[in-house]
Amino acid sequence: MKPGDIKFTDWGRWLYGDVPAEFYTELVIRAAFIYIFLMVAMRLLGKRMSSQLSRNEMAALVTLAAAIGIPLQTPERGLLPAIIIGIIVVYVGKWIAYRASVNQDFEKFSQGNLDVMVKDSVMELGNMKRARITRERLVAELRSSGIKHLGQVKRLYMEANGTFTIIKQDPIKPGLVVLPLFDHEYIAQLNKPHDITVCKSCGFARPKSVNDNQNCPNCNKNQWTDAVQ
Repeated sequence: MKPGDIKFTDWGRWLYGDVPAEFYTELVIRAAFIYIFLMVAMRLLGKRMSSQLSRNEMAALVTLAAAIGIPLQTPERGLLPAIIIGIIVVYVGKWIAYRASVNQDFEKFSQGNLDVMVKDSVMELGNMKRARITRERLVAELRSSGIKHLGQVKRLYMEANGTFTIIKQDPIKPGLVVLPLFDHEYIAQLNKPHDITVCKSCGFARPKSVNDNQNCPNCNKNQWTDAVQ
């Protein structure tokens, strides 16, 4: 289309584009064909495509989406290139899934591995940094599971697919509060043991009798606050 052909008030071009009316009949057939093809492709890729996606399944989904976009919107492009791309995506996805099922090292390489974000009520700051998980994101995940403080958490795993799994502490011990600090009224209702203090940075707990100037042995910070229980 030449620059002179573009007019702001050309509402027909805005709505219908620069294609013949017959293309819209063809578009219905193309869309139905692509829909059925995608259903078959996702069925062949496995049940995980309908659940939480791994990085490989996400890559397959994005590739399929990119492949089908052009033949749906461009009349001069045929369906065959999208079909070929889809077949390759399905084949590669199934091959990766098979290799991951028989080779643990390949599974870790292709699918990723889980990380421990909280261990025995203490944040693993090094693992959080490697996984690019901020403290705010972590405490938000804990609050969404009804956790008020780190003393309730035995383990917090970040799974390979990016989800979080919480193993609760039993029995519960004093820990660092994860409630929003502006919610003073609710925090004030929590029990605060008189003999335990925790690191504000990672949640490491220690007796109050320890010198306040001593750095945290877990994160080397020197900011302490009362534990809650």
